[in-house]
Amino acid sequence: MKQGVLSIAIAACMILRAGGQDVQLIDREGIESLSWKSTDTTYVINFWATWCSPCVKEIEYFEALHASRGDTKLKVVLVSLDFPNQMERRLVPFLEQKEISAPVRLMTDLDYNAWIERVDSSWTGAIPATLIYNRDRRVFLEQELTHEQLVTHVSQIMN
Repeated sequence: MKQGVLSIAIAACMILRAGGQDVQLIDREGIESLSWKSTDTTYVINFWATWCSPCVKEIEYFEALHASRGDTKLKVVLVSLDFPNQMERRLVPFLEQKEISAPVRLMTDLDYNAWIERVDSSWTGAIPATLIYNRDRRVFLEQELTHEQLVTHVSQIMN
């Protein structure tokens, strides 16, 4: 019983409310789980940071994709690589200002070399980077995307 209450308390501390949504903390095991689901849902996982100019430029495309998904089996998740100690000062205000409603995860494991290969073996660690996949297809893009490129890649994976 005590362990259950402790687990709930720890989980509650791992979520910070940003405007209309929650920012959840994620570690390397969480990233691996998020990057390798075998379902009929298509996942679009964008790795970004508020200090990365190309990331900030393309974030609206991911938000638009998230907002337009309708009843499709499409899930957009934004994985922030901002420093955890800057969450309240930098990340949360950014999300509120940009009115981001897509789910946001904040990576807590700063040992990037220990987990980037769990996402894709070709990833050098540069951002922006995007993983788009479902159980049948997978593409990893280590580049800034235009809105058209993002939509094209998602359509190719979903069809």
